[in-house]
Amino acid sequence: MKRTMIPVEESFRAWRKGPEYVKAHDALEDEFSLAAAMIEARARAGLTQEQLAQRMHTTQAVIARLESGRVKPSTRTLERLAAATGMRLRISFEPRHLLSTPRLSP
Repeated sequence: MKRTMIPVEESFRAWRKGPEYVKAHDALEDEFSLAAAMIEARARAGLTQEQLAQRMHTTQAVIARLESGRVKPSTRTLERLAAATGMRLRISFEPRHLLSTPRLSP
């Protein structure tokens, strides 16, 4: 059986047309943003997941779970990650009306 590959961008375009997908994507947007910020902090520090894990006194598997967005880190964990990457942790609250919807980037 021969399989036809569909480019991921084409799939995202099709999914974005469905209101269920848009709702689910929007609900997870903050988690995606947090995971992306953690990956960016590690990358800016020039660290591998293993190196970051060593600095945080944890395992590479924990870092991978954090960066996947599958777990919600505690404030203490975020503080340790910030210190290990030479960053400063800043948490803020923003009015919902300032959020533009929908934000649908792959």
